[in-house]
Amino acid sequence: MDLKLYYQKIRETQAGIGAPYTVVVSHETPDGGKAGLKTEVSAPIAAKMVVEGTAHLASPAEVKEYREALVTAKEEADELEKASRVQVTLVPTADLNKLRNALKTKDRA
Repeated sequence: MDLKLYYQKIRETQAGIGAPYTVVVSHETPDGGKAGLKTEVSAPIAAKMVVEGTAHLASPAEVKEYREALVTAKEEADELEKASRVQVTLVPTADLNKLRNALKTKDRA
């Protein structure tokens, strides 16, 4: 393998990407890589993956689908986080007794 040509292809591909981060879609690889997984990576990593043939740059439709999935996952995580919160109020014993006495006198009246 000609390393100069390899790194030149990476630089050219990276220059073509333009943005600092981009979404790539993986290809199936013999070492266990799964096809179709979308991931946002830096431009140098995306260029390396494209040149090595382990991924391709995502189309605008695939990028939109990826971003929508991220938004949905974030909303679900926020909902789970809200549901897991427990609010606790500490009340001194003296104040609690005052509240109980106030309720007892209110119930008698």
